Amino acid sequence: MLWFHPILQCLATLIAVYAAWLGLQRLLSRHFGMSLKFQWKRHVSMGAAALTLWLLGLFGGIAMARIKWEANFITGEHSQVALLMLPLLLFGLGSGLYMDRFKGQRTLLPLLHGVGNLLLLALAFYQIRTGWQVIQDFIL
Repeated sequence: MLWFHPILQCLATLIAVYAAWLGLQRLLSRHFGMSLKFQWKRHVSMGAAALTLWLLGLFGGIAMARIKWEANFITGEHSQVALLMLPLLLFGLGSGLYMDRFKGQRTLLPLLHGVGNLLLLALAFYQIRTGWQVIQDFIL
């Protein structure tokens, strides 16, 4: 049962890498004059899937820690970084869905959306490292 959380989060991270790749194509075509097709709907669906899975994994991790160890936030840095990710997850999901629903010319919101989500991706890779330490300390 405890393996479900890391497997789900790794899957979400792989999906997020793909969504970031699609977003990079938008950046390159829009700001660097490269002739690339931006797959808007795929970017939105993959990004929403990754962010939603990360959110579910965050709350699932909290729930599993409570069930298994009868305590929360005992995983140290892993749980602290997860809580740091929470507002970024909500902003990434909210801003992405807002831009999808209300299309228009924007400058600042797409920049904040992209930077925030790239930060999330970096934090997710760091979470893999801290999560592996949690697995070694508490599960294996």
